[in-house]
Amino acid sequence: MSAARGSKAGRVVYRCTGCGQSQPKWSGQCGGCGQWNTLVEEIEAPAVGRRRAGYAGAAEGSMPVSLAEVSREDLSRVTSGLGELDRVLGGGVVPGSAILLGGDPGIGKSTLLLQTLAYLGKSARTLYVTGEESLSQVSLRAHRLGLDGHGIQALAETSLERILDTAERHKPEVLVVDSIQTVYSEALQSAPGSVGQVRECAAQLVRYAKQSSTTVFLVGHVTKEGALAGPRVLEHMVDTVLYFEGDASSRYRVVRSFKNRFGAVNELGVFAMTETGLKEVRNPSAIFLSRGDEDMPGSIVTVTREGSRPLLVEVQALVDESHLQSPRRLVVGMEMNRLAMLLAVLHRHGGVPVAAQDVFVNLVGGVRLTETAGDLAIACAVVSSFRDRPVPGEWVIFGELGLNGEIRPVPNGEERLREAAKHGFKYALVPAKNAPKQGVPGVSIIAARNLREAINAL
Repeated sequence: MSAARGSKAGRVVYRCTGCGQSQPKWSGQCGGCGQWNTLVEEIEAPAVGRRRAGYAGAAEGSMPVSLAEVSREDLSRVTSGLGELDRVLGGGVVPGSAILLGGDPGIGKSTLLLQTLAYLGKSARTLYVTGEESLSQVSLRAHRLGLDGHGIQALAETSLERILDTAERHKPEVLVVDSIQTVYSEALQSAPGSVGQVRECAAQLVRYAKQSSTTVFLVGHVTKEGALAGPRVLEHMVDTVLYFEGDASSRYRVVRSFKNRFGAVNELGVFAMTETGLKEVRNPSAIFLSRGDEDMPGSIVTVTREGSRPLLVEVQALVDESHLQSPRRLVVGMEMNRLAMLLAVLHRHGGVPVAAQDVFVNLVGGVRLTETAGDLAIACAVVSSFRDRPVPGEWVIFGELGLNGEIRPVPNGEERLREAAKHGFKYALVPAKNAPKQGVPGVSIIAARNLREAINAL
């Protein structure tokens, strides 16, 4: 049976992920480069007729044309019914796009897509393919969320060939595959979830999306390190890569865009998990600023940007005398190396010795600080905790620190100040070059050129 299947689908070879050399049988070590456990199963020749067309949906035998002659039609986006998801996608769902959604188990990936299909199913044909749950389980979830399931066609299937045959018969405009790690191709002999199976199944589903103008959502598992399971090429195949993040103990969830061919990357969508599903959080700054009434040492608010959205985030620092030979450095929400550099600048150019102190830094709400605009706020929070002197809660601080102690400007400074003013902050410590000439109504701006000026202004 396997031999007949292999002759029909093309020759199965084992290719090294390191050097690319192929061989007919699997072995533990690659004969070309000598690396161990790098041989993965794949198909050397096209498996079926539908693979003869181009990967991006072009017709077979098409001729090259001048790029200036190609029509530049605007992308027709379709709203998903969730404004926060539309923001992350760049304004809505693009027909013919392939979207990969990853996240921890139980974070709400299936819930998010089921809510999206329930909305899109009112005006478009949809197909929800589940490989992890039975149809009754999917129906129970839809009933619990209060969704109208009449517009959602569901299919419990893991065979790629049968999924594509069903899709070609029903011609859905939106297809959800939950999840790509459970789908297998009959042309390969390896188990579902293996590198070869994930790569081959994803390639054919993306090709189907391009040829039929069907929007395809692929749900992906993540590893314990937080990366998408399977080959790295999986993220290169699709048009958009979304990560669904959140703390299991918190009701808030964050959808972050890491790749988007139809919009900006690093956009952020915030949801709240409720008994009736995911609800949009239109003002996420209010969540991350859940501070107490009393000012505490080491607590400072900064303004960071996630894509096109400014967010106010509380930075907390705790500095305590260390009883260890090597003082501890622990940070949540940013890179450890960045904190080490800031502490060195703080000691050299700010006159604050923390070499013998334990330093702990936390960004409240599970936010990740991916830009340098929070450098000054982190340094000031460390100083505040070290001196046991609280910074008034009406202050907001942002700016980038250089290795010479200078405070560098950050992009969109005035927009950050207006966001702070909208939430009632009255004082802002910012880089000198970010201070607007006309000012911002309701906010007194303190401009600083270097770290020592900023510390003296606290």
